[in-house]
Amino acid sequence: MIRRTLPTVFALLFTAPLLAAPAGQQTLFNFVRPADVVQVVTNGADLPQSNAEQTAEGEVLRRVTFTPTTQPSLRLTPQSGAWDWSQSGVMSLRIQSAMDWALTLNVTIQSNDGKTLTSRVDLPAGPAQTLLVPLQAFSPLSQGMRAGPPMPLTVDGQRVLLASSVGELDRTQVVSVTLSMDKPKVAQNILLERFGVQNGDDVIKAAYASLVDGYGQSNRARWPEKVASDEQLKTAANREGQQLKGWLTERERNGLDRFGGWTKGPSFDATGFFRTEKHDGRWYLVTPEGHPFYSLGVNTVSASDQQTYVEGREGMFAELPKDGEPLAAYYGKGDNSVALASNAGRGFSRGRWFDFYGANLQRTYGKPCPQPKEGEPKLPCAEGFDAKRWQTHTLDRLQAWGFNTIGNWSDPALGLNDRVPYTLPLSIVGDYASISTGSDWWGGMPDPFDPRFAMATERAVAIAARDHRDDPWLVGYFADNELAWAGPGDDPKSRYALAYGTLRMTTDVAAKRAFLKQLRDKYRNQQGLSKAWGVEIPTWEQMEDPGFEAPLPNPEHPEIEADLKYFQKVFADTYFKTISDSLKWHAPNHLLLGGRFAVSTPEAVASCAQYCDVLSFNFYTLQPQDGYDFDQLEALDKPVLITEFNFGSRDRGPFWGGVTEVAKEEDRGPAYANFIKQAVNEPSIVGVHWFQYLDQPVTGRLLDGENGHFGLVGITDVPFQGFVESVRKSNLQAIELLGKAAEKAKVDAQQKAAKGIDHDDIGGKGRSGSAGGAASGHAGGHSGNGH
Repeated sequence: MIRRTLPTVFALLFTAPLLAAPAGQQTLFNFVRPADVVQVVTNGADLPQSNAEQTAEGEVLRRVTFTPTTQPSLRLTPQSGAWDWSQSGVMSLRIQSAMDWALTLNVTIQSNDGKTLTSRVDLPAGPAQTLLVPLQAFSPLSQGMRAGPPMPLTVDGQRVLLASSVGELDRTQVVSVTLSMDKPKVAQNILLERFGVQNGDDVIKAAYASLVDGYGQSNRARWPEKVASDEQLKTAANREGQQLKGWLTERERNGLDRFGGWTKGPSFDATGFFRTEKHDGRWYLVTPEGHPFYSLGVNTVSASDQQTYVEGREGMFAELPKDGEPLAAYYGKGDNSVALASNAGRGFSRGRWFDFYGANLQRTYGKPCPQPKEGEPKLPCAEGFDAKRWQTHTLDRLQAWGFNTIGNWSDPALGLNDRVPYTLPLSIVGDYASISTGSDWWGGMPDPFDPRFAMATERAVAIAARDHRDDPWLVGYFADNELAWAGPGDDPKSRYALAYGTLRMTTDVAAKRAFLKQLRDKYRNQQGLSKAWGVEIPTWEQMEDPGFEAPLPNPEHPEIEADLKYFQKVFADTYFKTISDSLKWHAPNHLLLGGRFAVSTPEAVASCAQYCDVLSFNFYTLQPQDGYDFDQLEALDKPVLITEFNFGSRDRGPFWGGVTEVAKEEDRGPAYANFIKQAVNEPSIVGVHWFQYLDQPVTGRLLDGENGHFGLVGITDVPFQGFVESVRKSNLQAIELLGKAAEKAKVDAQQKAAKGIDHDDIGGKGRSGSAGGAASGHAGGHSGNGH
């Protein structure tokens, strides 16, 4: 560690132990003309005494080199006392990446009481800019959206990079500012000049002002499909209509049955409903007519699911309809301020919202409003777009683009057109108990031992199946979505978070009583349990107390892990069996499509395989095989459906590229093609569903503020042409790839049979309709990614 005391130039600025800063901008230290009012301490970083250099833009800055160590850092502290930044809103730093690529820099600000405020900054390549770190916790989420506008932005002619910050700080007693990097593989250089504080309100206001134009598009970028007029919307719709006609004509020649099944593949029994079957070592979904069906689906195909809150942040919108104007019909009110992890720290989660997508459909397809007669007042008018026309056009798109399944959270009316097979969610809600695992993104785990859960399940299944019991176009039902089966890490505490969370509950929770009964039946009393777990439990009542903390698994006491694992198995069995039994009664003709795992445990996956017809996973990975160990899934011998995947970028309006972000729009097509290819090559995968049909609103969707660009279609209802063409090509090739994979599987099966190997499939059948079936072996891995 190197400590440097730099020459006196600005010593008169700081004479008292507490260093005051005025409300306006103030330079506290200059790296080019340093003063001894600040101490600079480097650790794994190099700051030579004299190495100021002039940039291409004419600025003079000073080079700092972060060497390839664990966490190289540069720390700034006052020579004495602390800085008082109570009258300032942001810390400022004139900075530039000296590399030809973007750098990730950590900024940590600490106050005298040990509190810290941290920022993780993506410093782009290019000219110098002013980095601003808010001195109170600040993020795009506090402004109502998952990701903020692109940085840097230009304010008063200067490039400004506004960072997010998390934590807490006593601004009256700031004692240090640390710049660091996480394990750089090679030496990384940055250039620095002024360090100081300023108000910052004007910059934050400028960063979020007029983000969105009148069509719901970002004002911060341009792209080929961006719309500037109503006439352009209509022209685009007419042009697309002609293209769809040609693509739909081609589709009719592709050898598909009316459900989208592959007529040139293996032939199966026609049962009148969708089912599963294994043939030559490969799993298939089978259409009601008996043909192989590779499910290529799209989630959230809906015209009424992409509103965004406007109340309290009207300044973000350059143009909103005035009350009484026709498009004011697309205002509404909502409240998403529910206390969930997915909503933590989010601002603007309730109040008035606006539906830009609906307004754009009205602009494109709506009927003109009648004009008042002379002397009559002009009345509000919003004829609205034709919902049936939207359905027809959307189904045309899906089929023309090579899709054959309407995925989860889509408009139920789309499935009633008898054109594209569809899926439905089971919305199981009730007043049953829930258990926290720490990954409670959408809430705690339902307690399946609670009788109220069985009642809620029965009610949800009955309602869902009421109008679909005999519909051959319905593929099946999803049990739920992204439940918190495990904690957020890979440690034993996360692996068995469901068991630990249950033991912390009170005994009025049915799951806790079930766990205690399991332990009593096995150990009889607390002495037996104490010995097996290696802890002293004086009385059984101690375990009944809320907050009881079980010991961590360890090699000396293997029964700890065995007991935790067994409880989680019984928990999962109870959950999936409850849903399966109900579905068998109310919807015996349709499939139970699994639980759409994002976070899972081996016990949960094995139970799902036992009681469901299909295992379903949401994978935000470059290929399915990165999301789970398919060698371990193979032991369960069940078909697998990938129910969410996507690839997004930040160059088409919305500011978030998603979990699996690519560099630019042109990279989305190749990423999609590779995912499809790898999925088809996996014998257990019977389909993949893209998330989602539409881009999310620039300023965040109502549910949780997500604002990602991973749609096939923009908020204006104009498709992203290059991506759609690439997706269509990949979808059509999927059938060809499936044919090759099926032929290879057939040859492999014949070779195994010739060698006398008992192949697990020859003559084997899967489930037909009703949920159930048996599974063998053990699942493995831990899928921790989620949407």
